[in-house]
Amino acid sequence: MMRILLFLATNLAVLFIFNIILSLTGIRSQDAMGLLILAALFGFVGSFISLWFSRGIALRAVNGEVITQPRNQMEDWLMQTISYLAQKDGLPMPEVAIYASPDMNAFATGPSKSKSLIAVSTALMEGMTPEEVQAVLAHEMSHIKNGDMVTMALLQGVVNTFVTFLSRLIANAVATTRSDEEDNGELSYGIYFVVSMILELVFGVLASIIVMWFSRFREYRADAGAAQLVGKQKMIDALRRLEQVSAPHEMEGSLAAFGINGKRGNVMDLFLSHPPLEKRIEALQKMQ
Repeated sequence: MMRILLFLATNLAVLFIFNIILSLTGIRSQDAMGLLILAALFGFVGSFISLWFSRGIALRAVNGEVITQPRNQMEDWLMQTISYLAQKDGLPMPEVAIYASPDMNAFATGPSKSKSLIAVSTALMEGMTPEEVQAVLAHEMSHIKNGDMVTMALLQGVVNTFVTFLSRLIANAVATTRSDEEDNGELSYGIYFVVSMILELVFGVLASIIVMWFSRFREYRADAGAAQLVGKQKMIDALRRLEQVSAPHEMEGSLAAFGINGKRGNVMDLFLSHPPLEKRIEALQKMQ
Protein backbone atom coordinates (compact mmCIF):
# COMPACT_ATOMS: atom_id res chain seq x y z
CA MET A 1 0.00 0.00 0.00
CA MET A 2 2.83 2.38 0.90
CA ARG A 3 4.54 1.78 -2.46
CA ILE A 4 1.28 2.59 -4.30
CA LEU A 5 0.92 5.83 -2.33
CA LEU A 6 4.53 6.75 -3.04
CA PHE A 7 4.01 6.00 -6.73
CA LEU A 8 0.92 8.23 -6.86
CA ALA A 9 2.69 10.99 -4.94
CA THR A 10 5.71 10.81 -7.23
CA ASN A 11 3.54 11.06 -10.33
CA LEU A 12 1.64 14.01 -8.89
CA ALA A 13 4.92 15.75 -8.06
CA VAL A 14 6.40 15.06 -11.52
CA LEU A 15 3.21 16.22 -13.25
CA PHE A 16 3.12 19.37 -11.11
CA ILE A 17 6.78 20.21 -11.80
CA PHE A 18 6.34 19.39 -15.50
CA ASN A 19 3.45 21.85 -15.76
CA ILE A 20 5.43 24.57 -13.96
CA ILE A 21 8.43 24.11 -16.27
CA LEU A 22 6.21 24.02 -19.35
CA SER A 23 4.60 27.30 -18.24
CA LEU A 24 7.92 28.98 -17.44
CA THR A 25 9.62 27.87 -20.65
CA GLY A 26 6.62 28.41 -22.90
CA ILE A 27 6.89 24.87 -24.23
CA ARG A 28 3.51 23.46 -25.19
CA SER A 29 2.62 20.03 -23.85
CA GLN A 30 1.85 19.06 -27.46
CA ASP A 31 5.43 19.91 -28.48
CA ALA A 32 7.06 16.46 -28.71
CA MET A 33 10.62 17.79 -28.89
CA GLY A 34 10.16 20.01 -25.86
CA LEU A 35 8.61 17.14 -23.94
CA LEU A 36 11.49 14.85 -24.93
CA ILE A 37 14.06 17.37 -23.70
CA LEU A 38 12.32 17.73 -20.36
CA ALA A 39 11.92 13.96 -20.03
CA ALA A 40 15.65 13.53 -20.71
CA LEU A 41 16.49 16.10 -18.05
CA PHE A 42 14.33 14.31 -15.51
CA GLY A 43 15.57 10.87 -16.56
CA PHE A 44 19.30 11.55 -16.63
CA VAL A 45 19.61 14.09 -13.83
CA GLY A 46 17.99 11.77 -11.30
CA SER A 47 20.03 8.80 -12.47
CA PHE A 48 23.36 10.61 -12.30
CA ILE A 49 22.61 12.27 -8.97
CA SER A 50 22.02 8.78 -7.58
CA LEU A 51 25.29 7.60 -9.13
CA TRP A 52 27.29 10.54 -7.76
CA PHE A 53 26.07 9.94 -4.21
CA SER A 54 26.01 6.14 -4.55
CA ARG A 55 28.88 5.50 -2.14
CA GLY A 56 27.29 7.39 0.72
CA ILE A 57 23.84 6.01 -0.04
CA ALA A 58 25.16 2.44 -0.14
CA LEU A 59 27.08 2.79 3.12
CA ARG A 60 24.03 4.17 4.91
CA ALA A 61 21.82 1.46 3.45
CA VAL A 62 23.94 -1.36 4.92
CA ASN A 63 25.32 0.62 7.87
CA GLY A 64 28.81 0.03 6.49
CA GLU A 65 32.05 1.47 7.82
CA VAL A 66 34.94 2.55 5.61
CA ILE A 67 38.25 1.05 6.69
CA THR A 68 40.76 3.87 7.06
CA GLN A 69 43.10 2.00 9.39
CA PRO A 70 42.78 -1.79 9.72
CA ARG A 71 41.74 -2.72 13.27
CA ASN A 72 42.32 -6.45 13.06
CA GLN A 73 43.91 -9.17 10.94
CA MET A 74 40.76 -9.67 8.84
CA GLU A 75 40.55 -6.00 7.85
CA ASP A 76 44.29 -5.89 7.16
CA TRP A 77 44.02 -8.92 4.87
CA LEU A 78 41.01 -7.38 3.11
CA MET A 79 42.84 -4.10 2.44
CA GLN A 80 45.99 -5.84 1.20
CA THR A 81 44.03 -8.18 -1.08
CA ILE A 82 42.03 -5.37 -2.69
CA SER A 83 45.22 -3.31 -3.09
CA TYR A 84 46.91 -6.26 -4.82
CA LEU A 85 43.93 -6.81 -7.15
CA ALA A 86 43.71 -3.10 -7.98
CA GLN A 87 47.40 -2.96 -8.90
CA LYS A 88 47.14 -6.17 -10.94
CA ASP A 89 44.13 -4.78 -12.82
CA GLY A 90 45.69 -1.35 -13.30
CA LEU A 91 43.05 0.45 -11.22
CA PRO A 92 43.21 3.08 -8.47
CA MET A 93 42.72 1.75 -4.95
CA PRO A 94 38.99 1.93 -4.14
CA GLU A 95 37.53 2.76 -0.77
CA VAL A 96 37.01 -0.40 1.25
CA ALA A 97 34.15 -0.91 3.69
CA ILE A 98 32.85 -3.74 5.82
CA TYR A 99 29.34 -4.16 7.17
CA ALA A 100 27.72 -6.52 9.64
CA SER A 101 25.19 -8.79 7.93
CA PRO A 102 24.07 -12.44 8.01
CA ASP A 103 24.01 -12.34 4.18
CA MET A 104 27.07 -13.52 2.28
CA ASN A 105 27.50 -10.60 -0.09
CA ALA A 106 29.73 -7.86 -1.44
CA PHE A 107 29.15 -4.99 -3.82
CA ALA A 108 30.97 -2.27 -5.74
CA THR A 109 29.65 1.20 -6.45
CA GLY A 110 30.81 4.73 -7.18
CA PRO A 111 30.66 7.34 -9.97
CA SER A 112 34.05 6.50 -11.51
CA LYS A 113 37.07 4.21 -11.31
CA SER A 114 38.88 6.76 -9.14
CA LYS A 115 35.89 7.25 -6.82
CA SER A 116 34.76 3.68 -6.28
CA LEU A 117 33.86 1.65 -3.23
CA ILE A 118 33.94 -2.06 -2.47
CA ALA A 119 31.94 -3.20 0.56
CA VAL A 120 32.02 -6.71 2.01
CA SER A 121 29.72 -8.32 4.55
CA THR A 122 31.07 -9.94 7.71
CA ALA A 123 29.21 -13.15 6.79
CA LEU A 124 31.12 -13.41 3.51
CA MET A 125 34.47 -12.80 5.21
CA GLU A 126 33.73 -15.42 7.87
CA GLY A 127 31.95 -17.98 5.69
CA MET A 128 34.32 -18.26 2.72
CA THR A 129 37.88 -19.40 2.33
CA PRO A 130 40.49 -16.70 1.56
CA GLU A 131 40.65 -17.95 -2.05
CA GLU A 132 36.87 -17.65 -2.44
CA VAL A 133 36.82 -14.16 -0.91
CA GLN A 134 39.62 -13.15 -3.26
CA ALA A 135 37.52 -14.30 -6.22
CA VAL A 136 34.52 -12.29 -5.00
CA LEU A 137 36.71 -9.21 -4.62
CA ALA A 138 38.09 -9.76 -8.13
CA HIS A 139 34.50 -9.92 -9.39
CA GLU A 140 33.78 -6.54 -7.80
CA MET A 141 37.01 -5.09 -9.19
CA SER A 142 35.85 -6.23 -12.63
CA HIS A 143 32.63 -4.25 -12.21
CA ILE A 144 34.75 -1.17 -11.50
CA LYS A 145 37.11 -1.84 -14.41
CA ASN A 146 34.19 -2.35 -16.81
CA GLY A 147 32.56 0.90 -15.67
CA ASP A 148 29.34 -0.98 -14.94
CA MET A 149 28.01 1.61 -12.49
CA VAL A 150 28.25 4.42 -15.06
CA THR A 151 26.81 2.22 -17.83
CA MET A 152 23.88 1.27 -15.62
CA ALA A 153 23.25 4.95 -14.84
CA LEU A 154 23.29 5.79 -18.56
CA LEU A 155 20.94 2.93 -19.38
CA GLN A 156 18.62 3.88 -16.52
CA GLY A 157 18.64 7.47 -17.74
CA VAL A 158 17.65 6.39 -21.26
CA VAL A 159 14.80 4.16 -20.12
CA ASN A 160 13.62 6.78 -17.60
CA THR A 161 13.53 9.32 -20.43
CA PHE A 162 11.45 7.20 -22.75
CA VAL A 163 9.12 5.96 -20.00
CA THR A 164 8.38 9.57 -19.05
CA PHE A 165 8.24 10.84 -22.64
CA LEU A 166 6.03 8.11 -24.13
CA SER A 167 3.62 7.93 -21.20
CA ARG A 168 3.01 11.68 -21.23
CA LEU A 169 2.94 12.01 -25.01
CA ILE A 170 0.28 9.31 -25.34
CA ALA A 171 -1.62 10.61 -22.32
CA ASN A 172 -1.62 14.08 -23.86
CA ALA A 173 -3.05 12.72 -27.12
CA VAL A 174 -5.75 10.74 -25.29
CA ALA A 175 -6.71 13.66 -23.06
CA THR A 176 -6.80 16.11 -26.00
CA THR A 177 -8.94 13.74 -28.10
CA ARG A 178 -11.32 13.25 -25.18
CA SER A 179 -11.57 17.01 -24.65
CA ASP A 180 -12.30 17.60 -28.36
CA GLU A 181 -15.10 15.04 -28.21
CA GLU A 182 -16.63 17.01 -25.36
CA ASP A 183 -16.33 20.22 -27.47
CA ASN A 184 -14.49 22.17 -24.80
CA GLY A 185 -11.15 22.06 -26.62
CA GLU A 186 -9.19 22.09 -23.35
CA LEU A 187 -6.85 19.43 -22.06
CA SER A 188 -8.49 17.28 -19.38
CA TYR A 189 -5.79 17.05 -16.70
CA GLY A 190 -7.68 14.37 -14.82
CA ILE A 191 -7.62 12.06 -17.84
CA TYR A 192 -4.04 13.13 -18.60
CA PHE A 193 -2.87 12.20 -15.12
CA VAL A 194 -4.66 8.83 -14.92
CA VAL A 195 -3.55 7.72 -18.39
CA SER A 196 0.06 8.88 -17.87
CA MET A 197 0.19 7.12 -14.51
CA ILE A 198 -1.05 3.82 -15.96
CA LEU A 199 1.25 4.04 -18.98
CA GLU A 200 4.25 4.94 -16.81
CA LEU A 201 3.62 1.81 -14.76
CA VAL A 202 3.31 -0.39 -17.87
CA PHE A 203 6.32 1.14 -19.64
CA GLY A 204 8.28 1.05 -16.38
CA VAL A 205 7.80 -2.72 -16.14
CA LEU A 206 8.91 -3.17 -19.75
CA ALA A 207 11.91 -0.89 -19.17
CA SER A 208 12.94 -2.86 -16.09
CA ILE A 209 13.20 -5.98 -18.26
CA ILE A 210 15.81 -4.20 -20.39
CA VAL A 211 17.74 -2.94 -17.35
CA MET A 212 17.73 -6.35 -15.68
CA TRP A 213 18.90 -8.02 -18.90
CA PHE A 214 21.96 -5.78 -18.92
CA SER A 215 22.46 -6.40 -15.20
CA ARG A 216 22.62 -10.16 -15.84
CA PHE A 217 24.96 -9.63 -18.80
CA ARG A 218 27.41 -7.61 -16.68
CA GLU A 219 27.43 -10.33 -14.00
CA TYR A 220 28.65 -12.87 -16.56
CA ARG A 221 31.26 -10.36 -17.71
CA ALA A 222 32.43 -9.64 -14.14
CA ASP A 223 32.68 -13.38 -13.44
CA ALA A 224 34.85 -13.77 -16.54
CA GLY A 225 37.00 -10.82 -15.47
CA ALA A 226 37.50 -12.34 -12.03
CA ALA A 227 38.43 -15.68 -13.58
CA GLN A 228 41.11 -13.98 -15.66
CA LEU A 229 42.38 -12.05 -12.64
CA VAL A 230 42.62 -14.79 -10.01
CA GLY A 231 41.78 -18.03 -11.82
CA LYS A 232 38.63 -19.69 -13.08
CA GLN A 233 38.43 -22.35 -10.39
CA LYS A 234 38.49 -19.81 -7.54
CA MET A 235 35.50 -18.00 -9.04
CA ILE A 236 33.63 -21.27 -9.56
CA ASP A 237 34.34 -22.29 -5.95
CA ALA A 238 33.05 -18.92 -4.69
CA LEU A 239 29.81 -19.27 -6.66
CA ARG A 240 29.36 -22.83 -5.44
CA ARG A 241 29.75 -21.58 -1.89
CA LEU A 242 26.99 -19.05 -2.54
CA GLU A 243 24.77 -21.87 -3.82
CA GLN A 244 24.95 -23.41 -0.35
CA VAL A 245 23.52 -20.36 1.41
CA SER A 246 20.15 -18.67 1.20
CA ALA A 247 19.54 -15.76 -1.15
CA PRO A 248 20.30 -12.31 0.34
CA HIS A 249 17.38 -10.41 1.77
CA GLU A 250 18.81 -7.21 3.26
CA MET A 251 19.79 -5.26 0.11
CA GLU A 252 16.99 -3.86 -2.02
CA GLY A 253 16.57 -1.90 -5.24
CA SER A 254 19.56 -0.75 -7.24
CA LEU A 255 21.96 -1.69 -4.45
CA ALA A 256 20.93 -5.34 -4.71
CA ALA A 257 21.81 -5.33 -8.40
CA PHE A 258 25.45 -4.62 -7.54
CA GLY A 259 25.89 -7.47 -5.03
CA ILE A 260 27.80 -10.65 -5.85
CA ASN A 261 24.81 -12.68 -4.67
CA GLY A 262 21.37 -11.80 -6.09
CA LYS A 263 17.76 -12.74 -5.44
CA ARG A 264 16.78 -16.29 -6.29
CA GLY A 265 13.49 -18.11 -6.71
CA ASN A 266 9.88 -16.93 -7.00
CA VAL A 267 10.84 -14.30 -9.57
CA MET A 268 10.52 -14.50 -13.33
CA ASP A 269 13.94 -14.76 -14.98
CA LEU A 270 13.24 -11.57 -16.94
CA PHE A 271 13.20 -9.55 -13.71
CA LEU A 272 16.29 -11.05 -12.06
CA SER A 273 19.30 -8.76 -11.62
CA HIS A 274 21.62 -11.78 -11.45
CA PRO A 275 21.65 -14.95 -13.54
CA PRO A 276 21.04 -18.19 -11.61
CA LEU A 277 24.25 -19.32 -9.92
CA GLU A 278 24.26 -22.62 -11.81
CA LYS A 279 24.22 -20.73 -15.14
CA ARG A 280 27.09 -18.52 -14.01
CA ILE A 281 29.11 -21.59 -13.04
CA GLU A 282 28.29 -23.24 -16.36
CA ALA A 283 29.45 -20.14 -18.25
CA LEU A 284 32.76 -20.15 -16.38
CA GLN A 285 33.29 -23.84 -17.03
CA LYS A 286 32.92 -23.19 -20.76
CA MET A 287 35.58 -20.47 -20.70
CA GLN A 288 38.79 -21.31 -22.54
